[in-house]
Amino acid sequence: MVIASIVKVATTEFETRMAELGKNLDTRQLTADLAEQVSQALQKAISAAGRAGYKAFLESYDSQEPVIKVNDQPLRRKRVSPKSFLTPFGTIQVLRSLYQADRGGDSYVPLDQLWEMDGHFATVEVRQAVCLALAHMTAEETEQLFDKCSLFRPSATALKHIIEKVSREIEPRREQLEAMIHGRIEFPQDGRVLVASMDGVNVLLRERGVRRGRPSERPGHQVHEAKKTSYRNAMVGAFSFYGEVPEAQKCPQRLGRFYTARMPEDKAVTFKRQFEQSLDAVEQKIGPGVIKVLLFDGHRSLWNYADTHERFDEYEKLIDFYHTQEHLSKAAEALFGKSSGQAQQWYAKYRTKLLEQEAAAEAILRSIDYYSGCQRLSRSRRKDLAAERTFFRRNKHRMTYASFRRRGLPIGSGPVEAACKSIVKTRLCRSGMRWSRQGGQRILDFRCYAKSGLWNEFWDTYKYVRRSA
Repeated sequence: MVIASIVKVATTEFETRMAELGKNLDTRQLTADLAEQVSQALQKAISAAGRAGYKAFLESYDSQEPVIKVNDQPLRRKRVSPKSFLTPFGTIQVLRSLYQADRGGDSYVPLDQLWEMDGHFATVEVRQAVCLALAHMTAEETEQLFDKCSLFRPSATALKHIIEKVSREIEPRREQLEAMIHGRIEFPQDGRVLVASMDGVNVLLRERGVRRGRPSERPGHQVHEAKKTSYRNAMVGAFSFYGEVPEAQKCPQRLGRFYTARMPEDKAVTFKRQFEQSLDAVEQKIGPGVIKVLLFDGHRSLWNYADTHERFDEYEKLIDFYHTQEHLSKAAEALFGKSSGQAQQWYAKYRTKLLEQEAAAEAILRSIDYYSGCQRLSRSRRKDLAAERTFFRRNKHRMTYASFRRRGLPIGSGPVEAACKSIVKTRLCRSGMRWSRQGGQRILDFRCYAKSGLWNEFWDTYKYVRRSA
């Protein structure tokens, strides 16, 4: 009976709307304009039919009882309260019975509880579409997109309210939600390598920061108070699964990945905890023969964290080869000068050694000592060379590229470098963007699920934890 009622209401509304919209159409000959007009008419009629059918469906479940009991407390039906809801078909106004105790207190709406809309004005389908869209675009861009290709058309302000509501529901249940999502991550059957990487990327915050650039005390310029903006380091973690090296290639095949990201915080405490929890979840899925690799760039704080944490004792540790290349190039420049043929030859020789010989880093240090001792270098070049020598001395035990290549293991941290760009820079670092830490974290959470291919798992889990709260 319920479905029959929906069909009747929706069909009647559809026919009425199409008849009204088609009154002024010239249908004697097909043209591009006519096709567009009919398409628009159908969309409007479908939207109206959907709204009418959905409204009738919901109101058919509204309670008409004069008194109900909630938690053993009697509540009396006080009045009918209309409320607007944003549905996939557009906005509808639903008439709901409102109950309250005789002595007053909070009101209770049975219908809202039944379809789990207490505290929300957007249906779960709309919420999902909005959160996924805002993971990729600004609220203003999303508003424009929905206006052109959906039956519901929320404003940019409404979009922001929706994502805030969803995020507030998630926050107190975050650990439960993430644990459940981690449980649905699958390590590929033919995977043989797990690579964990992390890196930082600057985000402009809506906070007071240190002024940059030339001093403001120079003649003709007044001293101004520091602007309420500052750049801080957000963190991104990438977990990559690799298989064998395909024929005619040098790098192993990347079979899967997922990401985690965190807005700037002191010492990245929350990010590191989430990074380790993610590793715990993945390690439960891998077999004993899987090789575990920790692959970072040369940032000292990252390696201090990895080297002093027994959590990573079973991991092989490698510094990103392409980062090492940059330091090798700077050392060649300090030794022989910019764009010199000798610098190019020296760089090419030792780059090859790094890829093919076990003790290449030691050879680089010996060569730096030899050439720096037999030629006169300016003070600035000696300073630059000392910095590069320190880099190779400090990290030589993490430059086993030849061994990694022979075993078909990755030597570059490209996945996390790409993740910094695709997850953080592309979305949060557009011209003029400034973020609160909380607002930026909302976007990063949703964007990580989307970019990790875990959106459906995330949304199913969100609905489950919300329902079980």
